[in-house]
Amino acid sequence: MAAMVYTVPMSDDEYITVVSGLPRSGTSLMMNMLEKGGLVPLTDHLRKPDEDNPRGYYEFERVKKLPDDTGWLPEAKGKVVKILAELVKYLPPGYRYRMVFMMRNIDEIIASQRKMMERRGEGPDDSSDEEMAALLRRYLKMLKQEVNSREDTEVCYISYNDLMTDPDPCMDELLEFFDGKLDRTRMREAIDARLYRNRA
Repeated sequence: MAAMVYTVPMSDDEYITVVSGLPRSGTSLMMNMLEKGGLVPLTDHLRKPDEDNPRGYYEFERVKKLPDDTGWLPEAKGKVVKILAELVKYLPPGYRYRMVFMMRNIDEIIASQRKMMERRGEGPDDSSDEEMAALLRRYLKMLKQEVNSREDTEVCYISYNDLMTDPDPCMDELLEFFDGKLDRTRMREAIDARLYRNRA
């Protein structure tokens, strides 16, 4: 459901569409879906697909330099760009943002993050899963408050878990959010239950 509704219609080219969420919450999947649905992704393809994200990460490195580098924002108009939730607060005023914010079971996020770290040979976090879950829940609550407080942003919250187990209601929400202008069939084809590997 959109957090803000504008009374003055806007063309799609005036929006910057953003996919956001916590790491391992399904943001890459949503980028893939929106690309298949008809949106053009803003990505530099520097981060290559791997075992964790076999369809690619859809990242744009300049995003990570927010708030110091905002010169790429005009290029993002009419496109969709992936931005980690912690950087959303740095999106500058003067634009209209349309955001799909991915939600996922916190325990699954932690399990997915730990497996990614193991595959990369990184040491495990010292915090227990319970401590991490409590921290992430507090952090997510703060992030949602930040997103909902922005008057320049419309937001649609999509559950990764629902998308992978019962996608049709999520598809209905997305199509309504994007005024029915996306290709539902092609978006639906992007959902591959075989990639749902960390289940609570």
